[in-house]
Amino acid sequence: MGSRRAHHLPWSRAGNLADNDLSADEVVRETGWVFNNETGADLTLEEFVNTGDREVKRYIRLLELENISLESSTLLEIGSGIGRMTSSFTNRCRKVIAADVDSAFLERCRQTVARYGRIDRLSTLHVIDGRSLALSDNTVDVVFSYITLQHCQPQDAIDLIKEAIRVTSSGGTVVLNFRTWVLKDVALVPLGIAVRALWKVPVVGTRLAHWRWSTRLGWQANRLKPDTVVAAVAPALREIKVFHSAKRKLQVSACGIIPVQARPTNRINPSHWWLVAQVS
Repeated sequence: MGSRRAHHLPWSRAGNLADNDLSADEVVRETGWVFNNETGADLTLEEFVNTGDREVKRYIRLLELENISLESSTLLEIGSGIGRMTSSFTNRCRKVIAADVDSAFLERCRQTVARYGRIDRLSTLHVIDGRSLALSDNTVDVVFSYITLQHCQPQDAIDLIKEAIRVTSSGGTVVLNFRTWVLKDVALVPLGIAVRALWKVPVVGTRLAHWRWSTRLGWQANRLKPDTVVAAVAPALREIKVFHSAKRKLQVSACGIIPVQARPTNRINPSHWWLVAQVS
């Protein structure tokens, strides 16, 4: 991964931690700013995986995914990290492909799934350039990505969305999470740009990329509105649904003759939205 992509630096630092002799519990605590929102010195890998299992159950329900036959599906997870949600998917799906930008994360992901999931159902995919998937067309039935695409540069995120659609079989489903604009971004976006610039500074950047507070400011490299994403990929999709927080209004324009269903939903962060659609 080229160092010019500043938003990848925290993952590189965390990958270095994940690649050393720390225990799995220590990796969760030392790199908690990447993988979850839990705090405290006592977080364990088991607790970490349990948070992922609860969220998988929640989003299957909230995003109306109960009709997908996961037990007979191959699922691609873009942004698996060290396996917080991956373990849950391997317990539900016929096959899971865990994809991540850092190879050390993927090795830890295999270890996590071996303890809490079905390792026989898991394969991994290193997303070397951060924007393309080394998979053939029509390889998977479901693509899932949560709190990952917001960490890409905008064009990289769009490229990954198109790649997700390309590798999904006709009639398969993409379930993709995005971050969009909220009022506080007036301050957060400039701060994030400044932090990412500091990450490139020798010594200072190395330390900042380890710290939770600086990473949470700098890792969100884009804000993508539903209209932007839908306009880029709508011709390849059908039954397009945009799930967003019921606490805010989020306008979604139809793209040509392709209808888009907006679904206000409880328990979705007001700054987040989800694209759920079938590949045509």
